[in-house]
Amino acid sequence: MKLRLMDDMEADDPIQSVVNLIDVFLVIIAALLLAVANNPVNPFSTESVTVIKNPGKPNMEVVIKDGQKIERYKASGEIGEGQGNKAGVAYRLKDGSMVYVPEAGADPSAAETPVQASE
Repeated sequence: MKLRLMDDMEADDPIQSVVNLIDVFLVIIAALLLAVANNPVNPFSTESVTVIKNPGKPNMEVVIKDGQKIERYKASGEIGEGQGNKAGVAYRLKDGSMVYVPEAGADPSAAETPVQASE
Protein backbone atom coordinates (compact mmCIF):
# COMPACT_ATOMS: atom_id res chain seq x y z
CA MET A 1 0.00 0.00 0.00
CA LYS A 2 2.92 2.36 0.50
CA LEU A 3 3.74 2.16 -3.18
CA ARG A 4 0.34 3.59 -4.11
CA LEU A 5 0.86 6.58 -1.84
CA MET A 6 4.21 7.31 -3.46
CA ASP A 7 2.63 7.20 -6.95
CA ASP A 8 -0.09 9.64 -5.94
CA MET A 9 2.45 12.09 -4.53
CA GLU A 10 4.43 12.09 -7.79
CA ALA A 11 1.28 12.67 -9.86
CA ASP A 12 0.40 15.82 -7.91
CA ASP A 13 3.89 17.31 -8.01
CA PRO A 14 3.57 21.04 -8.99
CA ILE A 15 7.15 21.14 -10.28
CA GLN A 16 6.10 18.87 -13.16
CA SER A 17 3.77 21.55 -14.56
CA VAL A 18 6.44 24.27 -14.16
CA VAL A 19 8.89 22.17 -16.19
CA ASN A 20 6.27 21.84 -18.94
CA LEU A 21 5.73 25.64 -18.96
CA ILE A 22 9.46 26.22 -19.32
CA ASP A 23 9.52 23.91 -22.34
CA VAL A 24 6.63 25.83 -23.93
CA PHE A 25 8.39 29.17 -23.39
CA LEU A 26 11.62 27.83 -24.91
CA VAL A 27 9.71 26.85 -28.07
CA ILE A 28 8.08 30.30 -28.24
CA ILE A 29 11.45 32.04 -27.82
CA ALA A 30 12.99 29.90 -30.58
CA ALA A 31 10.10 30.78 -32.93
CA LEU A 32 10.50 34.51 -32.21
CA LEU A 33 14.25 34.35 -32.86
CA LEU A 34 13.61 32.66 -36.21
CA ALA A 35 11.05 35.35 -37.12
CA VAL A 36 13.55 38.12 -36.33
CA ALA A 37 16.30 36.39 -38.31
CA ASN A 38 14.05 36.01 -41.38
CA ASN A 39 12.81 39.63 -41.28
CA PRO A 40 13.93 41.47 -44.46
CA VAL A 41 14.86 44.60 -42.50
CA ASN A 42 16.96 42.60 -40.02
CA PRO A 43 19.82 44.88 -38.91
CA PHE A 44 22.25 41.93 -38.87
CA SER A 45 21.79 40.92 -42.52
CA THR A 46 23.88 42.46 -45.32
CA GLU A 47 21.23 42.23 -48.05
CA SER A 48 19.81 45.25 -49.90
CA VAL A 49 16.05 45.57 -49.30
CA THR A 50 13.39 48.16 -50.20
CA VAL A 51 10.12 48.17 -48.24
CA ILE A 52 7.12 50.38 -49.09
CA LYS A 53 4.76 51.00 -46.16
CA ASN A 54 1.14 52.09 -46.84
CA PRO A 55 1.51 52.39 -50.65
CA GLY A 56 -0.65 55.08 -52.26
CA LYS A 57 -1.74 56.62 -48.96
CA PRO A 58 -0.83 60.05 -47.57
CA ASN A 59 1.40 58.48 -44.88
CA MET A 60 3.34 56.32 -47.37
CA GLU A 61 6.95 55.61 -46.41
CA VAL A 62 9.82 53.98 -48.32
CA VAL A 63 12.49 52.21 -46.25
CA ILE A 64 15.73 51.34 -48.08
CA LYS A 65 18.25 49.09 -46.35
CA ASP A 66 21.62 48.75 -48.06
CA GLY A 67 23.88 46.58 -45.92
CA GLN A 68 23.98 48.21 -42.48
CA LYS A 69 22.66 51.60 -43.71
CA ILE A 70 18.89 52.27 -43.41
CA GLU A 71 17.25 55.30 -45.08
CA ARG A 72 13.62 56.37 -44.69
CA TYR A 73 11.70 58.55 -47.14
CA LYS A 74 8.24 59.89 -46.29
CA ALA A 75 5.72 61.13 -48.85
CA SER A 76 5.20 64.88 -48.67
CA GLY A 77 2.19 64.99 -50.99
CA GLU A 78 3.85 67.63 -53.20
CA ILE A 79 4.11 67.31 -56.97
CA GLY A 80 7.66 66.83 -58.23
CA GLU A 81 9.30 68.72 -61.06
CA GLY A 82 12.59 68.39 -62.95
CA GLN A 83 14.42 67.97 -66.26
CA GLY A 84 14.38 64.71 -68.23
CA ASN A 85 13.27 62.76 -71.27
CA LYS A 86 10.18 60.69 -71.80
CA ALA A 87 11.40 57.12 -71.44
CA GLY A 88 8.20 55.20 -72.06
CA VAL A 89 4.63 54.69 -70.95
CA ALA A 90 3.21 53.00 -67.85
CA TYR A 91 -0.15 51.21 -67.93
CA ARG A 92 -2.32 50.10 -64.99
CA LEU A 93 -3.88 46.68 -65.66
CA LYS A 94 -7.34 45.58 -64.47
CA ASP A 95 -5.80 43.68 -61.56
CA GLY A 96 -4.11 46.90 -60.33
CA SER A 97 -0.55 46.02 -61.35
CA MET A 98 1.58 48.44 -63.35
CA VAL A 99 3.40 47.65 -66.60
CA TYR A 100 6.15 49.87 -68.01
CA VAL A 101 6.63 49.87 -71.79
CA PRO A 102 9.75 51.65 -73.09
CA GLU A 103 9.32 53.71 -76.25
CA ALA A 104 10.62 52.07 -79.41
CA GLY A 105 13.42 54.02 -81.05
CA ALA A 106 13.69 56.61 -78.28
CA ASP A 107 16.87 58.66 -78.68
CA PRO A 108 18.58 58.94 -75.25
CA SER A 109 20.70 61.89 -76.47
CA ALA A 110 17.61 64.03 -77.25
CA ALA A 111 17.32 67.46 -75.68
CA GLU A 112 16.05 67.50 -72.12
CA THR A 113 12.47 68.67 -71.68
CA PRO A 114 10.76 69.83 -68.48
CA VAL A 115 8.86 67.04 -66.77
CA GLN A 116 6.21 67.50 -64.09
CA ALA A 117 4.84 64.60 -62.08
CA SER A 118 1.09 64.30 -61.71
CA GLU A 119 -1.07 62.43 -59.23
